[in-house]
Amino acid sequence: MQMQFTPTALIGPSGRLSIREDDPITRKLAMLYEGECTELGPLAAARKYGFSKQRYFQLFRTFRQQGAIGLQNHKRGPKRPSRRTDEIVRHVLRHRFLDPDASAKVIAQKLCQTHQPISLSSVERILLQYGLQKKTLHAASPATPR
Repeated sequence: MQMQFTPTALIGPSGRLSIREDDPITRKLAMLYEGECTELGPLAAARKYGFSKQRYFQLFRTFRQQGAIGLQNHKRGPKRPSRRTDEIVRHVLRHRFLDPDASAKVIAQKLCQTHQPISLSSVERILLQYGLQKKTLHAASPATPR
């Protein structure tokens, strides 16, 4: 007798094994089993479990390389700590207050010279966050006669 799958349980000839909603590894593994080991096929299994064809095959490759542990969800976002640490922010602000005329580029260069690597865009973001960006003068438009 053939095994049946539903998104919430694995049902076989001798019983039923529930899949917890908060267990992404088991859900993905069940989808891969159903896609590879039953006549349902990869595309229908992906649709059944709410995945795209591309994501199905990504998960399949990951499973073949790393096993079930590779199916675990990973934290999104940056993989390394931000360069804009509290210490760097303090240094940028200090430089701005010591030399209000210094540009963001000059502040970034000074910090890099003291072995505190930071990009120009990060310095600009810090200055903008604290409202300390330099004001630019615009040419006054001629007065229009009334």
